[in-house]
Amino acid sequence: MLDFLPIFLAVLAVLVVLLAGWYFMIAAPNAKKKPGKGKARDRATTFKDATRRLASNPKDPDALMDLADIYFNDNDFEKASKTYGILSAMTTSMPDLDAYLINLRSGLCALKLGQTEEAYKSLLIAKAVRGEAFEVNYNLGVIEYQKKAYEKAVSALRAAAATAPDHAGTMKYLGQSLYRLKAYKDAVGSLRKAMDVEPNDKECLFFLAQTYFELGQAENAVQIFTHLRPDPEVGPQAALFAGTIHYNARQYDKAIEDLEIGVRHQKVTPEVLLEMKYRLANAYTQAQNMEAALRQYKDIRNINPNFRDVPDQIRRLSEFNSNKNLQVYMMAPINEFVTLCRSLTGTFFPRAAIKVVDVTVEKNDYADITAEVSTSKWDDTIVFRFLRSGGQVGELFLRDMQVRLKEMHAGRGFCITAGSFTPTAKQFVEARLIDLIEKEALLKAMNTLS
Repeated sequence: MLDFLPIFLAVLAVLVVLLAGWYFMIAAPNAKKKPGKGKARDRATTFKDATRRLASNPKDPDALMDLADIYFNDNDFEKASKTYGILSAMTTSMPDLDAYLINLRSGLCALKLGQTEEAYKSLLIAKAVRGEAFEVNYNLGVIEYQKKAYEKAVSALRAAAATAPDHAGTMKYLGQSLYRLKAYKDAVGSLRKAMDVEPNDKECLFFLAQTYFELGQAENAVQIFTHLRPDPEVGPQAALFAGTIHYNARQYDKAIEDLEIGVRHQKVTPEVLLEMKYRLANAYTQAQNMEAALRQYKDIRNINPNFRDVPDQIRRLSEFNSNKNLQVYMMAPINEFVTLCRSLTGTFFPRAAIKVVDVTVEKNDYADITAEVSTSKWDDTIVFRFLRSGGQVGELFLRDMQVRLKEMHAGRGFCITAGSFTPTAKQFVEARLIDLIEKEALLKAMNTLS
């Protein structure tokens, strides 16, 4: 045991010497340095040295690279862009320069400075050097998307996604590009991945809702649009979409709520504002609130007097607002419309006994009321067709009614409209037992009702 003691002591002595040497050469000098001073001194030294070398040789590639990197790291993108631009021109004659890094950073600087075309050129050069690089493909994809070159954007962004499949920005712009190309099923997958990483990205969420809408998944879409209605940026359009979905589902009260929220936004483009007010007026009309509908149409007229059919709508609703029966005839639910039509049949034969034997409704377009009419001089079966239209009625519609008369074994028919009949329609009934009742005569009949 004692034989190993000298060896042990010798080894211990060597270790002590080595540790002491390490302390005085490395640890002690570093311990004396203040945090951050070394890095600052290195930058200052590098900058001073690079400036000195460029004074004697303005094309010194190492000095230019040092300066470019300093400017880039300092976010001085204007100076960095100029310096990387000089280096980019030198890469063809100096193969040792990192052409990929130089052109990538040149492109990134140009993007920061809003110089999109210059950025695009630099990034294309970088892509030619390293085609699979994420930063190049991602930024090129974003530029192509902004240029509305969506197929090129998809190609670049898919290449970026192959390298970084969980990058939120890549998935967002890939999904939006696919949406623009109407590849809605693929777009949903990318947009949902983006939302998994950045759940608070309202723009991405809005596109996801639009994609659901295009896929016919109205319930998913309207939930998102409703959530986004208060947002100051995408809120107006979200309210417009939500209102449209509810309107198409005939949920007019919900549509009104959506669109009222939309029109109250401060930041809304004139085009979107007009569209919201127009659809809001339609929703109010369907909800039988003519005064509110008129207010919206008049607001639109004040902004743009020639917007769509607003002048005609104002005239039409003003008339409805002053004539309750006409409003019911044209706009009320089908049961109220049929009740009014049954009352109107009596106005054509005021002294006759009328017994309704059949009522047939064709969607929301018209109602056929078949009645047995008895007077002191004759008895007959008559078909009254009440058409909910303010436009012109043509011959084909009357041919269909002629078939109906034969089916019901009716001796006579009345075709009633809130509009008018074409000349060919009037010519068609000259030799047939069908009387045509246009708007003026219909209004007179309505005025006789209590």
